[in-house]
Amino acid sequence: MNRFSGTLHLPGDESFEEACLGRVFNARRPTDRRPAAVLEARTEADVVEGVRLALERGWQVAVRSGGHSWAAWSVRGDALLIDLGGFREMAYDPDTRIATATPSVKGGDELNPFLSGFGRFFNGGHCPSVGIGGFLLQGGQGWNARGWGWAAENIVAIDVVTAEGELVRADETHHSDLFWAARGAGPGFFGVVTRFHLRTRPLPGHLAHTVHAYPLDLFDEVMTWLHEAHHTVSDLVEIVAVTQGLPEYDEHVLLVTGLSFTDTPEQAAEALAPLHANPYADRALFRVEATPTTLAEQIHGQREANPESHRYFVDNAWLTGSASDVVPAIRKAFTEHPTPQTFTIWFSMAPLRGLPDMAFSLQSEIYCATYVVHDGPERDAELRAWLDEAMAAMQPVTAGQYLGDSDFTVRQLKFMGDEQWRRLQEIRAVRDPKGLFAGYLSAGAVTNTNHWEQ
Repeated sequence: MNRFSGTLHLPGDESFEEACLGRVFNARRPTDRRPAAVLEARTEADVVEGVRLALERGWQVAVRSGGHSWAAWSVRGDALLIDLGGFREMAYDPDTRIATATPSVKGGDELNPFLSGFGRFFNGGHCPSVGIGGFLLQGGQGWNARGWGWAAENIVAIDVVTAEGELVRADETHHSDLFWAARGAGPGFFGVVTRFHLRTRPLPGHLAHTVHAYPLDLFDEVMTWLHEAHHTVSDLVEIVAVTQGLPEYDEHVLLVTGLSFTDTPEQAAEALAPLHANPYADRALFRVEATPTTLAEQIHGQREANPESHRYFVDNAWLTGSASDVVPAIRKAFTEHPTPQTFTIWFSMAPLRGLPDMAFSLQSEIYCATYVVHDGPERDAELRAWLDEAMAAMQPVTAGQYLGDSDFTVRQLKFMGDEQWRRLQEIRAVRDPKGLFAGYLSAGAVTNTNHWEQ
């Protein structure tokens, strides 16, 4: 009897290759690794049976929720890939204001449209097609993380299938070790989350944005000012500087943006006012200031910046230091883009908030990430080399990296506090002593150390 409601794809099946790679967002897909089998799960019971099948067959287990991992972490050699794309459920309890959602639910395209009917919001990922599973396990750098915190802080419980093939609920008092690890371990988590229980927040009453566009020859001046001013802006404002191409300009431009999450236009104007005081504002190519916007408009912009069916190289760094050190270190990544669709972001987290006790434990006041976007494989080597050089230039001011934009097969940086890393290893040794779950995809042992310090 077939033990699955979903479909088990085996090597040799006509459907196997599509099952392996069809839901990988990055068109630059792995050619050198294939799983032992792919289970397209449809139910929670499928996940339980999938883990038990892997135990029977001596396979490891890898998991895919949204498929947005740049390095396709879910595609692992000789492992059972449990693909959760067909297991999509959402619910909302108006009494507790807790939402429940399965990992493959898309934060922008599905969860928030669903929650908006109840006047609620969840600070999921900016790219609307990102599934909440990998996003939350890695910490969750979502909308206004600067003011609202990391999305993983709003997980109140998880339902998870353990390495013994048992379905349990983990929270602060039950299976608390799994709950702690799930909020930050990313692909190193030793279980399959089948459902997240999420604290929601009121839908903001008024969204407004400020956008100043500058020519790149003002990069040093504008970014030095922003570096010294961003901590003074209200924590109701998400602050992002991004260099990207715009259709109306022949070259990339520097956009300094603020998106306010307030209840009234007056509050928005007050919150955004410090960004309008940029001393170089009169030299901007254009200015939009405290203008009403909608989440739909913001999501549309994110979707255009992250086009499907393209090849991506992505890397990132947590930055620390003075403007005189940081600005020169990031100049290459921001001003020498090798393709028209490449973009680099500077994301403010200042003033830095404290973190709760969870595996996610490394952050700094500035997050920087570069997304090299292109069409064909013929430039892969050149573009990878350019990105490596841009990241190397940041090395003197780099504290570590964020898992969500990392690729350990290329380079490893610190991504967790030392104490939290030790604790994660201890929990893994108890929860998954035989290494059932494939863990981090890496060219070597993962050490949670900046590679130049090893």
